[in-house]
Amino acid sequence: MKQPTRTPRLRLPTFTPVPVKRRADGWTPLRQCEFIGVLAETGSVAEAARFVGMARETAYRLRGKPGAEEFARAWDMALQIAGVRRPGEPGVLPFVRYGNTFGSAKVTPPDLWRRIVDGRWRPVLRRGKYAGSVKKDDKSALLSYVAQMDRSSLRMRKELRAEQRSQAQNGVSVSTSSRGETGGRGGRSG
Repeated sequence: MKQPTRTPRLRLPTFTPVPVKRRADGWTPLRQCEFIGVLAETGSVAEAARFVGMARETAYRLRGKPGAEEFARAWDMALQIAGVRRPGEPGVLPFVRYGNTFGSAKVTPPDLWRRIVDGRWRPVLRRGKYAGSVKKDDKSALLSYVAQMDRSSLRMRKELRAEQRSQAQNGVSVSTSSRGETGGRGGRSG
């Protein structure tokens, strides 16, 4: 006897919040996540915006901002879960896994820092109802930032060594201590 095949349940994706200016009454990362969660529950943008205390129009503006690609995909997935949209319908962005989103793109330190501080958010649904939000640290962003700093430090050390070598060849004495002292105990004489 054949086992009935279960269709996989759609799950809201983890997303990086849209970068916005920090305001207590603005679209904080938590508000963005709650909006997506309630949108998946109700299928109504107006109702989800009302739940988080924001206007429907500002939600659409937030979706159109630069850096809102993951938020827009989470929005589309929420509408699919609510049954308002079907996959492949015009206007629905294809879901892209997080690892492929930033794959080869060069990320500048301010963008990387925002991802480290804001983290990644995922709304949680229980039995079709919004239950809460989970913030996950963006460890890959942190490791990328540390690697950038390490490369920068290595480059600076190489430049310093080259400068010290050229000064030594020109007969200028090079001091290695931080205070510029050449020897002794570093205290006053006398």
